[in-house]
Parts: sequence; structure tokens; C-alpha cells
Amino acid sequence: MARRLLVIEDSKSIAAVIAKMGASLGYQVTQAYSFAEVKALLNQDQAFDVATVDYSLPDAINGEVIPYVLQHNIPSIVMTGRMDDATRKKILNLPVVDYITKENAQAYHYLLRILHGQLSNRSIGVLVVDDSMTARNHVIQLLKRRNFNVIGVADGTKALQALAKFSHIKIVVTDQEMPGMDGIELVQKIRKQYAKNELIIIGLSGANRSFQSARFIKNGADDFLRKPFCPEEFYCRIMQNIEKLDYLKKIENAAQTDYLTGLYNRHHFLEQAVKIHKDLGEHNQSYMLVSLQINDFKQINDKQGHEIGDQILIALAGILNDDFKGQLAARFGGALFGLLVSGNTAQSLEQKLEALRDKAAKQVINLESGSVSFTLSLGGVILDAKHSIPVLLKQSEKALHQSIKDGGNKLNIDGFIALG
Repeated sequence: MARRLLVIEDSKSIAAVIAKMGASLGYQVTQAYSFAEVKALLNQDQAFDVATVDYSLPDAINGEVIPYVLQHNIPSIVMTGRMDDATRKKILNLPVVDYITKENAQAYHYLLRILHGQLSNRSIGVLVVDDSMTARNHVIQLLKRRNFNVIGVADGTKALQALAKFSHIKIVVTDQEMPGMDGIELVQKIRKQYAKNELIIIGLSGANRSFQSARFIKNGADDFLRKPFCPEEFYCRIMQNIEKLDYLKKIENAAQTDYLTGLYNRHHFLEQAVKIHKDLGEHNQSYMLVSLQINDFKQINDKQGHEIGDQILIALAGILNDDFKGQLAARFGGALFGLLVSGNTAQSLEQKLEALRDKAAKQVINLESGSVSFTLSLGGVILDAKHSIPVLLKQSEKALHQSIKDGGNKLNIDGFIALG
């Protein structure tokens, strides 16, 4: 179900811009141009996930619409063309998501980021660590306005337990002054388990010590705020750190995956295969390392063009994603792919790979002039603890070459050829 956005704005041109932004994010958008329209609308329909609220409307020039919308439990982002200290304090005394001054294009870029966050933040866990219930609940309420999934604990020991239990936690906000384990010691312990590209840590302190921020950051925190802090600054720091984490994830993903198919690349495949191989004795399953190749791929490219070749590569990646979900799959390069699959028995794995070979042969890529299909050759080897992954990979490639030598469209498991 699409999330719903209520745009309250007396300028129809600005309302149209905001509505277009919301629609681009997947919101179902409703517009209202006056306080009277808002009242009539909310008397009948209150099921909105977020609202952008113009501070000054023709029939409510002093922000009267804001508390009215908040009373209907709709998270609200205030848009205003004016901003003085009195107006700012008035807005921030209300439990709004944020306020934005309509000064230039950057204001709408910032609004887009907030609207996106109101959708994406639901999947992000935030752990708040503070022995003061009042301070902890204040931070929790600020985060809940931005739709974060928030967990609050009173000390460092419980924080470590929560991190071990809840994998969705991506941000830790911790106070420094706590009994037992202080904030900096907690940061040190967390960083032994979680790298900076896995978890954001923001330190807080009410102590009047100028070096506290440096201590937090030198010990592994990403950011620091001195209490009492301004909610605006808190939200800005949270948003920037999340975007930084997303950026690091994108860089990491680009380094690990094939640009065309989205499968892992050879380097990351081998890294993960080595980790699985180390734990081989802990699993009561059979594992098989498989090299597979699209037959006559060069001829397909030469005859049909590289665009059709790319479609075939993407089609094969789709099959691997669908039929080997949760297993390790990669494009090694060109038309060569790799799989590391597990099952109850070696025979069940052989059957699944034969099904893959058969399914690939039935794939059809439609062209204006007709259609094109492809077949696979596969070579596999059962993993054992005696041989390393590089050695086992060479053995699977040797089995693949035998399949190709024997005419292709065959599965060869460590020298045994299963005819198609």
C-alpha cells in the first residue's frame, strides 16, 4: 500500500512541486490550499503518513493549521516563507518533524531528503543508551518523529546485548556519563565488533569539557553532540550520518558486485567461499563449487550484437537469483559464472544443477527478427576439508572444460559426466 502525503500549501505552483516530489518517491498525494479545506478533509479522512504544512495560509496566517494537523496524529513538516526567532521557537515548541524555509532550490532538496527518510527510516534500528530515563525518552521521541525503529536501554551492558540480539540496529546514540561502563568505553567495545561501514555511533555528553568530542571520535564514534542540543542539529547530524552510511554501502556494493548482472564478482565470491569452507564441519550438508559458462557466447555477440549478449547474461543472473536464493552466485567475467550451493546430499545438488541447465535451455530472448536461446555447460566439485578453495575452483573449471570438450550443454561433476 502506498504511503500517503498531505500537501497543505496556498501557492498552487509550490504545491505542485511538492506533490511531484512526493509522487516520485511513491507517495499517494492529496493537496489542500486553505485551513478550511484542511478541516473539511481531515473531518472525513485522517489516514495520512506525513504532511507538509505551509505556516501561513490565507485563513490561518499565524500557523494555526500546524497544531490542528498534529492533533490528528499526522507527522508534519512545516514550510515557511518567513523565519525570525519568535517564529522558529514557536515551531520548535511543537512536535513537528522539521521546518524548512522556502528560500531557494536547496530547501526543496532538503524536503526531498526528509520525505525519503520518512519512508526508509522505518527499516533502520536506532539504539539509545542513557541512564537518565528523561534524557533517553527525549531522544527516543525525537527519533520516532522521523519514523525510526527505536530501542532504549539504560547502560552499556544492555546496549551490547541489544546489538547482539537485533541485527536491524544501524545507529547507536550513547551518553558519556553512565555508571559502570561509560560512553567511550562502550564505543571501544562496539568498534571491536562493528566497522564504520556497518554501524553509526553518535556520542552525547552534558559535561562541559571541550575535549570530549575529540575523545569520542578518536575512539571510534562518527559524531558528537553536547547536551542540551538543538533538535534541528540532532536531525541534521542523524541524516548526514545515515547518508554517509548509505554512500559507504554503495561503494562497498560496487566493489563486490558485477555492474551488469548485480551478482557478486569473482573476488568477493572467493572471499565468501573461503569463509564458508572454514565452517564446513559445522554444517551437516553437502556443498558443491560449480563453474558454469554460456555456450558459444562469442558467436552470439558477433551475430546478434553485444546488447543481446547482455540480455542473456542478465537472464541467466535472474535464473540464479530465483533458483539459488540464499546461495552464493557470481559472474566471474565474460560468460563465466560461479556457484557455491548446499543441499542435503550430493545427489540432490546434481538434480538441482541439471534443472538449472534445462531451465536455461528453455529461456528465449525475443528479437525484432526472431528469437535467440542459449545453453550452459557446468563443472562441479564436492567441497572437502582437505583442499583449499583455489584448488577446488581449479577442479571445477577442469570439469567445466571437459563438459565443453564433450559438446557442451552438459553437467560434469568432478569428472563424472551426466549427459543431457
